[in-house]
Amino acid sequence: MSYVIPAPRQAVVPVHGGGEFPVHRIYCVGRNYAEHAKEMGHSGREAPFFFMKPADAVLPVAEGATGEMAYPPLTNDLHHEIELVVALGSGGRDIAVEDAVKHIWGYAVGLDMTRRDLQGEMKKQGRPWSIGKGFEQSAPIGPLRAIATTGELSRGAITLSVNGQPRQRGDLSDLIWNVAETISTLSKAWTLQPGDLVFTGTPAGVGAVVRGDVMEGAIEGLGTLRVAVR
Repeated sequence: MSYVIPAPRQAVVPVHGGGEFPVHRIYCVGRNYAEHAKEMGHSGREAPFFFMKPADAVLPVAEGATGEMAYPPLTNDLHHEIELVVALGSGGRDIAVEDAVKHIWGYAVGLDMTRRDLQGEMKKQGRPWSIGKGFEQSAPIGPLRAIATTGELSRGAITLSVNGQPRQRGDLSDLIWNVAETISTLSKAWTLQPGDLVFTGTPAGVGAVVRGDVMEGAIEGLGTLRVAVR
């Protein structure tokens, strides 16, 4: 095939132990921890809802490295949201809950960075809030670990600190909609594909970061993700 402009570079995520995982799409689950739902003014086990980020929003961070994220334009309220990221090795439509784990390739620690002021303004106006969620480098992510080595993750501490001070803490068992239910629900609306990433939601404690701050997120069994805001 002869392209009339240079083809964009494939977005990838590093893999623990070597290799790269090509990213197809990024799906994100909103308000999937009860305490976070409450701090955002909601409660209860409402039906899951989703938003998306472009694949090239990923900011891949190598093992043991500190990623560098540029403070984005148009905002004065950049928030961190620590999340378990699920990478799909296969896809399909109408995946049954009991079959969902078969489609998981692996897991990683990720951050759903949010221009909260822009998101809030769009909500007030009843407009889409992609501008608050889908900007460049809005999805920092550490190395993927294969489910073959981690086993299925259904519990374990998930934490985030900023400049060494604790901000967010929860457990994967606190997910309102677990990973299998999330994959199944997603597959009713989209045909899932190998290379899809699913950001599964964030625990309570989201807050703002400024230039010079260093975020360190961790999930039990997956190591840490360290990102500096420049």
